[in-house]
Amino acid sequence: MNPARERHTVAIVGAGAAGTLTALQLCETAARRRTPLDLVLVDPAPEAGRGTAYATTDPRHRLNVPAGGMSCYPDDPGHFTRWLCRHGEPTVRGTDFATRYRYGAYLADTLAQAIVHAHGTVAVRRLRTRAEGCAPAPDGGLEIRLADGESLLADSAVLATGPAATTGDWAPPGLHTSERFIGSPWAPGALDGPLAEPTAALAEGDLRDGVRADVLLVGTGLTAVDLALSLDRPGRTVHALSRTGLLPQPHALSPAPAMAAPEGLDAPTLSTLRRTVYRHIGRAVRAHGDWRPALDSLRPHTARLWRSLTPEERAAFLRREGALWNTHRHRMAPTTAESVARARTARRLRVHTGRITDAAARPDGSLLLTLSNGPRITVGWVIDCTGPGPRPEDPLWRSLFDTGAAVPGPLGLGVATRDGRLLDADGRAPLPVFTLGAPRRGELWETTAVPEIRVQAAALAAELLAPLTPRPRPARRRPVDAHGLPLSTHAEAAAAHRTGLERVLKVRAGAEDAFARAVALDPGFALGHAALALLGHECGADVDVPRALADAQRCARERADERERSFVAVVTRRVHADSPDGGAGALLGHLAAHPADALALAVAVPTIAFSGINDLDSAYALSLVERTSPAYDGHWFPASLLAFLRQEQGRYDEAAELAGRALAAEPASGHAVHALAHVHYESGAHETGRDWLDAWLSGHGRGAVHRAHFSWHIALHELALDDPAALRRRWFAQLAPGRVTGVRALVDSGSLLWRARLSDSWQGRVPAADVLDSVAREIVERPATAFTALHAAVALTAAGDLAALRRLRDHAAGADPVQREVVVPLCEAFAALVEERFHEAARGLGALLPVLGRVGGSAAQREVVEETLLYALVAAGRCEAARRLLGTRLDRSRSPRDRRLLAALTD
Repeated sequence: MNPARERHTVAIVGAGAAGTLTALQLCETAARRRTPLDLVLVDPAPEAGRGTAYATTDPRHRLNVPAGGMSCYPDDPGHFTRWLCRHGEPTVRGTDFATRYRYGAYLADTLAQAIVHAHGTVAVRRLRTRAEGCAPAPDGGLEIRLADGESLLADSAVLATGPAATTGDWAPPGLHTSERFIGSPWAPGALDGPLAEPTAALAEGDLRDGVRADVLLVGTGLTAVDLALSLDRPGRTVHALSRTGLLPQPHALSPAPAMAAPEGLDAPTLSTLRRTVYRHIGRAVRAHGDWRPALDSLRPHTARLWRSLTPEERAAFLRREGALWNTHRHRMAPTTAESVARARTARRLRVHTGRITDAAARPDGSLLLTLSNGPRITVGWVIDCTGPGPRPEDPLWRSLFDTGAAVPGPLGLGVATRDGRLLDADGRAPLPVFTLGAPRRGELWETTAVPEIRVQAAALAAELLAPLTPRPRPARRRPVDAHGLPLSTHAEAAAAHRTGLERVLKVRAGAEDAFARAVALDPGFALGHAALALLGHECGADVDVPRALADAQRCARERADERERSFVAVVTRRVHADSPDGGAGALLGHLAAHPADALALAVAVPTIAFSGINDLDSAYALSLVERTSPAYDGHWFPASLLAFLRQEQGRYDEAAELAGRALAAEPASGHAVHALAHVHYESGAHETGRDWLDAWLSGHGRGAVHRAHFSWHIALHELALDDPAALRRRWFAQLAPGRVTGVRALVDSGSLLWRARLSDSWQGRVPAADVLDSVAREIVERPATAFTALHAAVALTAAGDLAALRRLRDHAAGADPVQREVVVPLCEAFAALVEERFHEAARGLGALLPVLGRVGGSAAQREVVEETLLYALVAAGRCEAARRLLGTRLDRSRSPRDRRLLAALTD
């Protein structure tokens, strides 16, 4: 075997968007499947990801698709938006339009990350040269001739060369040969002449160095729009000319709701399909006042519809609707459209309909152009913006056409392909050569935008690697977790996973790092990715949750057993809350089939690490733990969960005994400690609870991941003991911003401040705003769970931030059922409190107490709402109702603070 190809080699010619997306998918897919691969990117550009489209540094050049549609990953649409948030644009939304240059940086960075993560499985090389020929290699595969005289041997190749260059065939001879004709406007230095014009205003008709400053753009599509913005300046007229004179339509400032595609798309003829589409557009205009949702709903079906047409119908469509489709389908960003409108209003941009019939050079060097509809205009330059040519014509493609390995596509568009593979005149695929994007126009019609190209890239990666993926070996012993459940990974990754699971069960720090190590060791390990997504979603771990979840789903499809696929489905439903029960049914079904899945059990039962299942009453939760306990063979973990559930039932002696048993087996068991902390609090043993928990934190609890929450428990004892000085010392030492951040700051620090304020245990300014500043606004105003939303509402109320409280209410109104039905009225009651509408606040809070358990968490955490109700009752002058509430609280638990408050109401 040729030593240059000891491992399978894939060459990607072109490192623009299409080549980058293909390389990205190949790296990640090969790493997941543990498929050794050599990947060679051939492109003279200095950086991958730029290509022609994204090399421009002009900030006026924006994407024509919102950021939410430009992710590299078909299964993770928000990836680009999150990248922007992490790279200097924290307020960006999915509906915003980023600059083209920023998108190029995103492509380059995402590919670089994929290369790093695939290291050891995929070897990537960049060749800064051009490919000029492709032919079968003597020993099989391909030989790619390079412009530097070298050859590259590869097993297969992907030609990601982008749109074909314009030919300029439309230009009259006098223009085509002129030095003032720019045929490739994006070539380096091509616009130096037009862009060298001075920025100072010129009187209309002025000359610079004897050459008129005006410019004619031939074409009125998106390329012409970008160039018109770059060339626009006072005193210059930019002319734009096309057969239709139609500019791209703008995107809507506020997108209308999405529409479903109409029925009847599988029409037998073009005329029938045309009527169906126009009726659909009419319905959109009547329903939303906007045609865009109707056209956007066709996007997933466009390729199928194109294939369904006969060659004659396709030609008829191009003649009659082609230009109309392009101007409505490929739109301008709203800010771009606004700039274009201003230039047209000022007459610095003039749009003409027709074509150039004659061009003559004037003595001063300018061009006198005659247009087909009569006018004559004089300009300094003519720039070809007519869009891609019908088929690629560079040396590499010419070599393929010359040998018959490639032929033009239908209607002369692009090249003939089947699922991306190049075909010859007989419809066969003589070479292992593939393409994607613009060269597939004849096969797919719509194929030049990133949302289509990324799907093609993923499909190509799967096809190229399918023959290389080893067949499943005969059954062998797989590594297992600590409870005997098999893991679809190798021993090293399994060991890291076991460490992560152990730390979750003990509520100790380091679980996220251990799971991250597991997937670094085995990128195809579905459970590792799912665990990371879960920790990020519910525990505030620094995890890109959508990315981790998408990885888990992809890995589960490729390599996982039934139990692992079931767990990934559980996490998916939990993250997306795409079912009325928030995924509770799926989780309970999973535990019924796999009772020894300790991570799933920890998720289901609300203690400290996770928020549990909404609406899971204590009796059912207890039954769930009791049913699954036999699968753990006396392990301390179920006993720690039982201890917590028993204290929720008020059976404090049993809870204390179970917690003691678990702690005897594992002194670092955070769940058992948490249960005992609640026993002490709910039974009124505040001095004992304070001292015992303080000692544990200094000893076995040094590595606890939720130290702030245990500190919160100690502070609750100090609050109940009416010791404001101790409370303040603990808050500043263990709970103040900087010591606690993220969700934990919201849940523990923020709620404690508010409870201290309600009972006059905190004098002076309550630093709730400082707490909020330490939490991402996304978490505060768009929380993923009802439990987090409750505490966000508490912190915002403490800070008096009425506007943010209303934004939280609006988010909850569109979220899961518990947020809609509990958090929305809670926000409204808190808003009434901030506005000193105390009677209304008390009425709303009182109505919520019976259903508050649906948000999850513990009774001690939800008690903050009861204490807020008490404050509202006193403020509203309803002292008798307040006394009754305090009496109920004192019957439940002894508290010097509550006795003080009751005495104040009685005096």
